[in-house]
Amino acid sequence: MHRNQYDTDVTTWSPDGKLHQVNYAEQSVKQGSCSLGLRSSTHAVLAAVRRSTNALASSQKKIFKIDDHLGIAISGLTADARVLATYMRTECLNHKYLYNSPMVTGRLVSDIADKHQSKTQASWKRPYGVGMLIVGLDDGPHLYQTSPAGFLHELQAMAIGER
Repeated sequence: MHRNQYDTDVTTWSPDGKLHQVNYAEQSVKQGSCSLGLRSSTHAVLAAVRRSTNALASSQKKIFKIDDHLGIAISGLTADARVLATYMRTECLNHKYLYNSPMVTGRLVSDIADKHQSKTQASWKRPYGVGMLIVGLDDGPHLYQTSPAGFLHELQAMAIGER
């Protein structure tokens, strides 16, 4: 990918109608290691490939526990995923403290998608370079996917990342 004059900030549209910073964030998800999510009528499963880039480097975690009923698998920038995982844990704890019940998965995922999308609106911020597969168990199992652009999908099965 080559850089051009339209990728200096996230709010500058190129003549062909693209936000290059968002495209770069989506490329970081594609270049990340593979993560997989599957959902049936009774269970939801996450799997991820852990690879070290070098014999001297250790592999990084790709699956995180958020709450007793909620987990995520990531592809892309691990630092961005840790920031979002901390936010999700905090929201779950606050909800449990206030309402004495676990947070509904769909509501939390919608908040995360809004957080992704809000980073595409301000020129001094950059989009999160992470895609997430989120599984939760409320009244039944759920599998969601979020992207750096703020898209949210509920799915039966999905794989993200290419490596």
